[in-house]
Amino acid sequence: MATLELPRLQVESVALITSAARLLLINRDPAPNDEGVPIDSLLSLELVDAGPDGIDRASTRIWVDGVLAFDGNLTPAFAGPLGSAIQTTDTLRIVLHPGQFLASLATVAVHVVTRTLGGAHALDETYRFTVEDRTAPRLVSAQAVAQKQVRLVFDEPVALPSTATVQLTPVGAPAVPLVVVATQVDGNAVLVALDTEMTPDVEHEVQARGVTDLAGNPVLSPFDRVRFTGFRAPRPQSRRFELWQMLPKHNRREDTTGDLFRFIACLQELTDLLLADVDRWPDIFDLERGPESFLELILQDLGNPFPFELDVLGKRRLAAVLVEMYRQKGTVQGIKNAVRFFLGIDIIAITAFNADTLVLGESLLGVDWVLGPSDRFAKYAFNVVVARILAATERKQLRAIVEYLKPAHTHFVDLVEPFPPVIPDHWELGLSDLGETTDLH
Repeated sequence: MATLELPRLQVESVALITSAARLLLINRDPAPNDEGVPIDSLLSLELVDAGPDGIDRASTRIWVDGVLAFDGNLTPAFAGPLGSAIQTTDTLRIVLHPGQFLASLATVAVHVVTRTLGGAHALDETYRFTVEDRTAPRLVSAQAVAQKQVRLVFDEPVALPSTATVQLTPVGAPAVPLVVVATQVDGNAVLVALDTEMTPDVEHEVQARGVTDLAGNPVLSPFDRVRFTGFRAPRPQSRRFELWQMLPKHNRREDTTGDLFRFIACLQELTDLLLADVDRWPDIFDLERGPESFLELILQDLGNPFPFELDVLGKRRLAAVLVEMYRQKGTVQGIKNAVRFFLGIDIIAITAFNADTLVLGESLLGVDWVLGPSDRFAKYAFNVVVARILAATERKQLRAIVEYLKPAHTHFVDLVEPFPPVIPDHWELGLSDLGETTDLH
């Protein structure tokens, strides 16, 4: 074999494969299972005989996707200017130059059959690779999903570069002009937000320019536009509110030019939008579907006494249970439920307040005994016992909850938490670790 001197050779990885076969298929480009192969690629491979016989070129056959590409010589379909077949003593190197580009996204199968001179050893192997994506996306459909929203669907996942634009144009009349204010991509769908409500039942045309697939192929005309019907909000089956039918018959008969009908149609559109807003009113005060701004008003209307910061889900949950909290106000169960709702903390017990006992001649004021309240105060005082050590914010919030929900004549004194674990300052067998809980002096 020829010796080549290269200015630099960098080996990134080496795979050791042990083969007992005499005939080897190596140096395949594209390699097996390659993806994103350019459509204008050459197909090259080498056949090597590890023994003394050599490759039988006349018996060598190569098929590309079932089309014969080599039968001892390059066939016309793969005999481009860069194609070649070079044979040495033990090697046959073949370069196929297809006369046509490979198909976009095609999985190409290369089938190689050969044998050694004399036919003692044979090889029959097939490998595959995938061609790059050169297929432009297509806008398949558009659907008005709300009064100010249109959903565009493409035949493959897409992206919206900064140069992409989406335009909506009413085809029928009368109809209001529409301007796109925002777009959002979700796989092969694009959700388009409009500046105003579209005219119901009027045909519109949407055109998506500059939208590309994930490989960067832009959508091409005329597959970048499609038509859809303007959104009409749901309405009761029995409703009849047609302004044209409300006019006197003689006025309708005198409208020979159709100007009156078109004018009433404009008024009808506004009326339908107003009725749609009225129909949606129950959704506004619905706890599960209402907008966040209305949740704040609902909580204010219910007299929410808790000044805690809550997310949207927390506000919905609070609005649903706030009335029940009022019913349980002044009870032990009500305090436990409220603390669990806001903080996720279980109260172990609510116990009666017990002051330190004074032992005459032994107790020291301010050391092991403090001057406490009267018996009347202690009779209605209580402590709250929790299962874990709380953070400073949790203590503050728990006290606020208990102070609001406790009976008015009672007194919340102490919040009892577990003591932190004691770290011994001496050696304790099985517990002390040198350098962690104890130091060698």
